[in-house]
Amino acid sequence: MKNTTLTHEEARKRLITPEDMVSCSVAFIDCKLPGSHLKQNYSFIGPGVTQSSEQVINIPLPHGFNIGAAAMPKGVTNNLHLHFTAEVFLIHEGSWRFRWGANGENEATFSAPAILSIPTWIFRGFTNASATDTDGWVFTVLGGDNTGGIIWHPSVMQAAKEYGLYLSRENMLIDVEKGDAIPDASALMPELAQAEIESLTHYTPQQMAEFAVTGEQRQWSSQGLLDAILPGHGAQIAPVIGFGVSQDRNSQPKIIRPHGFSVEWLKLPAGGLLGRHRCEQVQVIMVFKGTLEVTFNHQGEEVVLTAPERSVISVPENCWRQYRALDGECEVTLTSRGDQRKTLYWDEEIVAAAEQHGWAVDPDGYIAKVDVMPLTARKVARRVSAAYTARIEN
Repeated sequence: MKNTTLTHEEARKRLITPEDMVSCSVAFIDCKLPGSHLKQNYSFIGPGVTQSSEQVINIPLPHGFNIGAAAMPKGVTNNLHLHFTAEVFLIHEGSWRFRWGANGENEATFSAPAILSIPTWIFRGFTNASATDTDGWVFTVLGGDNTGGIIWHPSVMQAAKEYGLYLSRENMLIDVEKGDAIPDASALMPELAQAEIESLTHYTPQQMAEFAVTGEQRQWSSQGLLDAILPGHGAQIAPVIGFGVSQDRNSQPKIIRPHGFSVEWLKLPAGGLLGRHRCEQVQVIMVFKGTLEVTFNHQGEEVVLTAPERSVISVPENCWRQYRALDGECEVTLTSRGDQRKTLYWDEEIVAAAEQHGWAVDPDGYIAKVDVMPLTARKVARRVSAAYTARIEN
């Protein structure tokens, strides 16, 4: 595969700042229910599970996963529904009470910054349970390019009928008040039978806690990226879901169930740089704290973009990039396509500089001290990187 080089116009189309985000208030069948009507839904990468033709999608390109968000005032609820593919919540603002089970009988509250993955094929709902009146904000990552939609709890579908809302077999919203005609029963989405609901897997609060990583539970590694040892760099990484890009052989994600993607925290000190590198998988950055400067390309014209807090950046596969924290410390998440461990390929100058400071990459792609590795091992790692570079540039 060829090296991906971006023009400024192409790169800007892959940056979604808060000003670029367009909400939809009629995305789901519960949009008129009291206590749920103030929800705002966003689709940044892919349509997600929206049921509205009015939903704006910022980046429709396939990534292997979908990225969206929900903005909800205090006390507002997203009602019980289930997903067929992975659903991960990345809490950016507020405290959120999650409910799950046949009738939402289990619950737990998580506050920003926290990441929660709710297993497939169980009912779930969530409420902004923040102590203040500030609107809550939660990013979502959904597995697959096509999620297949969702199934609503029968109680939600019954309540929605009182407001003239139905779902078609294609999982799209039918709004009688807007003039939509109610199709024949055979064309409507049927309610899930009670026997099917009772057969769904049950998760206790203790089991669900294993699918969550709170801010306090993040296991930061200062040896997870080769250039972290260099002056002015110093990035730290904290795996959450799956095996991402961390090069720390002792770092393990808490959540290893296959999702089709990995999720990691990345932290840069004020002014800190994550040096030029590339990855074979498409990645998406969500800025949780601070401002991130992103520089694309290597040979030829560099393209520099500034991503303020809450921005979403899509980085294509095999594209050179580097990051810098502006305006203080910066915390972001990295979502990378695939369940497999990902390999980072570094600029040759970074590899050489890291060796001068005592770090190298071993033949398995992990960071090791230069003085404990035989020269043969260091040559293996360098040959792999050189072969990869030659392959995508020729």
